[in-house]
Amino acid sequence: MRLNRSRAARRISLSVSRIDGRARVTAPLACPVAEIQAFLESHADWLSAAVARAPDSIPIEPGLLLPFKDGGLRLEHDVARRGVRFLDALEEPRLLIGGPAAGVGRRARAWLREAARAELSERSRVHADALGLRFSRIAVKDTRSRWGSCTSDGALSYSWRLILAPSAVLDYVAAHEVAHLREMNHSARFWALVERLSPEWRRHRDWLKRRGAGLHRYVVTAPEGSDRVAESA
Repeated sequence: MRLNRSRAARRISLSVSRIDGRARVTAPLACPVAEIQAFLESHADWLSAAVARAPDSIPIEPGLLLPFKDGGLRLEHDVARRGVRFLDALEEPRLLIGGPAAGVGRRARAWLREAARAELSERSRVHADALGLRFSRIAVKDTRSRWGSCTSDGALSYSWRLILAPSAVLDYVAAHEVAHLREMNHSARFWALVERLSPEWRRHRDWLKRRGAGLHRYVVTAPEGSDRVAESA
């Protein structure tokens, strides 16, 4: 359960993501925690039904075969190992994650995020060079409403979950955002630039529409005993 305190909120509200079933409660800044807890208790039946309708989440944990670029990535835990090591075997790439078992999911996610940053940085540079453009910086986040964005000062931002999509789909999103460096719109000129960089962009966009939501099902589960309401920054 994620608690968001908002200056704009006038009352407590509750929502459940249709993507991964995560619950979120929004409350005014000064609302007491006891009042929030009482609100959740009074809406427990609704919350249970809403979560039941959402797609099941998939914990990022040892043994999981994650989608990764154009194939899969098997997660393995080795308590005797330090750090995270990628083994690019032809039959099945593996990610060996060391350290305590309780943090395997977080360490795997951190590695995936850095892998996404490296891949998206490279593809963004390739596309920017093709158009004779420059971006100011790249950020990799866990966004839900969009796969990428471009600001007027040339900053590009992407979802790390694109590393779980086929490489061509990731490349299309990079091309899309780089094209915004020249055209901050979705005009015919913009789409002409996208087609120049990614000729099969329609197919890749359709993949995201059909299957992109499934990439949000992969989650890092909270340790036991941490089921209290957590406040987000």
